[in-house]
Amino acid sequence: MNPTTPTAVDARAGAVMSLLCLVWALQQVSLKAVADAASPLLMVALRSGIALVMLALLMRWRGETPQRQHFGPGLVAGALFGLEYLLVARALQLAPASHIVIFLYTAPLFAALGLHLRLPAERLAPPQWAGIALAFAGTAWAFAGSAGSATLQGDLLALAAGAAWGATTVTLRCSRLATAPATETLLYQLLGAFVLLLPVAALDSQAPPTFTPRVLAHLGFQAVVVSFASFLAWCWLLRRYLASQLGAFAFLTPLFGVLLGMALLDERPEAGFGAGCLGVLAGIALVSGIGPARRRHAVMRTPAP
Repeated sequence: MNPTTPTAVDARAGAVMSLLCLVWALQQVSLKAVADAASPLLMVALRSGIALVMLALLMRWRGETPQRQHFGPGLVAGALFGLEYLLVARALQLAPASHIVIFLYTAPLFAALGLHLRLPAERLAPPQWAGIALAFAGTAWAFAGSAGSATLQGDLLALAAGAAWGATTVTLRCSRLATAPATETLLYQLLGAFVLLLPVAALDSQAPPTFTPRVLAHLGFQAVVVSFASFLAWCWLLRRYLASQLGAFAFLTPLFGVLLGMALLDERPEAGFGAGCLGVLAGIALVSGIGPARRRHAVMRTPAP
């Protein structure tokens, strides 16, 4: 398969994406669960450093080396990735995890807008524009349902993190990184997160971390499962499958996040926020689902050679 020509999502990609959505929902809940002992900012910085070492060892074992032509876009992707998690870490200090996961996973909407402008294969159909309008209307409604100025500030930071993630996706798809191995793509992102977040975490005014067995267990999950395995799988999928079709699974992550936040953290979203969430989820599903359906219809009407 030519890595520069992403194909339609198949059953294998669908299964991997569903599992990734569950893992990504758990990462916010995990960070929030130990925020009293270790700040989310420090946890993300440490997990990025640990995963970076693991990835470097894997690349050395494979005989892979970063390519000079990838340095420029790699720096951009790393900076955006670090910015995303800087915003997420701060947002988790202000708002419930269920809020963060909803607003963070507006990323497919921002990615769809960026890819629409850059790639002919990712053009948005009129119903997808309607989905974007619906999702952002739901976002505004959810903002109105947020209780307290601190929660609203956290929600806004999470939305900005979603925009940063969407910009990262556009960078990965529309630059020379589109042909880079998944390991090299992830290398730049982890390096950006570690270099950006560790100094900020060191200057954070929060109390020194307490590395209890519980905190270390969460750190292990964050480093090995989230930052290494799941992000590597995402980079691999993004090189091989259409981003708009992968985004069709995006609505699962905020749904999992809200349910896990309620079950594991005893969070109870406000009624207004819940109504807004439904609009966001419906918009994401419409944006991510209409494109693949439209392309499948076009293929079905195309005469066989």
